[in-house]
Amino acid sequence: MKHVIAFLKPAITAILLIAVLQATGLMSSVSAYTQMAAMEVGLFKATPNEVTDAQDFDYNFSIKDMSGKKISFQDFKGKVIFLNMWATWCGPCRAEMPGIQSLYDKVKSDSVAFVMLSWDQDKDKPKIEKYIDKNNFTFPVYQPAGYLPDHLQVPNIPTTFIISKAGKVIQKEVGTRNYDTKRMIQYLKAEAAK
Repeated sequence: MKHVIAFLKPAITAILLIAVLQATGLMSSVSAYTQMAAMEVGLFKATPNEVTDAQDFDYNFSIKDMSGKKISFQDFKGKVIFLNMWATWCGPCRAEMPGIQSLYDKVKSDSVAFVMLSWDQDKDKPKIEKYIDKNNFTFPVYQPAGYLPDHLQVPNIPTTFIISKAGKVIQKEVGTRNYDTKRMIQYLKAEAAK
């Protein structure tokens, strides 16, 4: 019996620790820090590839900015769009955001639109604003304003799409990625110059 208890004790401790982290909301922070560490050592780099069978992007939906202003996604037509779907409660999303901010600082232009689309509920808008302010993020943050097209109904976040000026989905990354790479910067600048 002592062997069974000795065997179960670490497992029970781990389960209790996970339950406490989850209940207190700290689990996403732990997840964010571990994923940030993995990105620091070179894991999870976004790797832009040449896409030959790119699907058309459906611009027929609306989003809203943090002031509540409704914006037709049609307004982004003709630009390269970096569309990231994230949430404040998502540790992997939070891990990649500093890299997205750095990418935004390096490639922002009239030809490249960054759309950071939060999946947080409308009632959590203050939480989104607090998180963005606390981290000094300056990229534009939005929320859905209703219906999202089928190709944005993704099962996991973070998910990032890069849409060409011609309206084609030329890149889709699911999961945490480091977008602040020389290759991604060059890729976005080259797409914007087309």
